[in-house]
Amino acid sequence: MRQIVLDTETTGLDWRNGDRVIEIGCVELLNRSLTGRHYHVYLNPERGIDAEAEAVHGITAEFLADKPRFRDVAVEFEDFVRDAELVIHNAAFDVGFLNHELSLLGRARLDVLCSGVVDTLKMAKEQNPGKKASLDALCERYQVDNGRRTLHGALLDAEILAEVYLAMTRGQESLMIGLDDVEAAIDHGGELVPVERPELRVLRASAAEEAAHADLLAGIAKANKGLCLWLPAAADEAPAA
Repeated sequence: MRQIVLDTETTGLDWRNGDRVIEIGCVELLNRSLTGRHYHVYLNPERGIDAEAEAVHGITAEFLADKPRFRDVAVEFEDFVRDAELVIHNAAFDVGFLNHELSLLGRARLDVLCSGVVDTLKMAKEQNPGKKASLDALCERYQVDNGRRTLHGALLDAEILAEVYLAMTRGQESLMIGLDDVEAAIDHGGELVPVERPELRVLRASAAEEAAHADLLAGIAKANKGLCLWLPAAADEAPAA
């Protein structure tokens, strides 16, 4: 399973008001493991940056003056995220901005380009109702080191979010590891080798066992005035309330 943990920084809070993406950061997960592959770019938005936004991420218009436009990197961005599941904190924000950038170029939206989106903000609120669900709060809850995060930055936040996401879904990982253990074992040389699984035996009930089962269900139906979930006929014959 290929997943891309993604974050953006923008000129402001609403693409509908003309705000643009100024930074994209992505890290790759393959079967729940960081691969070391990442995608990171700063973008010239061809407009000013709101003071409130600049105070959050520290990116200035002067710094972005010589950076590429989104149209210059659209293809390489699409190539990196194509067919992957996106993992985003507060996904509606980033997806809205990126879909707007793509639509300005007449290109396909993320829901066409990617296989789906996991919103870790929504996930955190469902797992811990009433508790803080910011990225910093989740770092504290799951003991993820965010000491480098003095300002927001797309690549750094994506790297941190990847660790948080893996911690949030560790139970799923344990299940996957358990299933993998059925398929492989470690030999004496320390190498994983395939395990030959025995052919499954199919055991069918004998006539005597089927008769005993029918008697048991009949007894349940009789004790419950004809109501027995495992005996549809008995339920159909039950008297109306």
